[in-house]
Amino acid sequence: MKFILFLSEAGDDLELLRELLKLPKFPINDPYVAFLRRDERALEKNPQTVSRIARRIREMGVDNMIKAIIQTKEFNRQMGTLFRRWISTLGYPLSMVEELGVYEIAFLKGGDETLLRFANEKLKCNLDKAPDFIAKVKQKYVIGEAKFLTDYGGHQYAQLQDALRLLNQHEGEALRVAILDGVVWIKNSAKMHRTVSVLNKPAFTALLLKEFLLSLS
Repeated sequence: MKFILFLSEAGDDLELLRELLKLPKFPINDPYVAFLRRDERALEKNPQTVSRIARRIREMGVDNMIKAIIQTKEFNRQMGTLFRRWISTLGYPLSMVEELGVYEIAFLKGGDETLLRFANEKLKCNLDKAPDFIAKVKQKYVIGEAKFLTDYGGHQYAQLQDALRLLNQHEGEALRVAILDGVVWIKNSAKMHRTVSVLNKPAFTALLLKEFLLSLS
């Protein structure tokens, strides 16, 4: 087990993950693992993610890590999104409905019920489920669906289609966007990448959301 050589606190994070990714079962569940498996260059391009995952693995200890590796592989198809929490790091206010008009750029604060009611009653979007976010930029409103796509396949492609369904709707007074991250942007012949490559509507990584909002102001 070559990866044990890199398990010490001073070990090489990159080499540790490179060896563990060769195994059929990765020792921890993390949404980035499938992405790192799909693209050999992803390890070098994402040093902070590599460091974070390596730290979690070292904290397990050798015995627990080996137990996790030899356990029956499980597929976790449902991942809770932290997207709304991440929005607060962009530096814009999270505002209640009654205060939204005070700010030049702000995100609507609230859960699914609040966002769905605002989208349908205020913006006339006629949605059947809440968007992941609503932003106000001056007098414009942006609603969006955010998906982190960890792998190819039926369920993940259905998640992509869920985001594109919102993107392709036209009712109401809001600009629609799809926030997509993960394997969808790896250039290859996969159906997922081919689908986003021909989009002529705003679909982009979460890292460009702030830049997009500023372009509207």
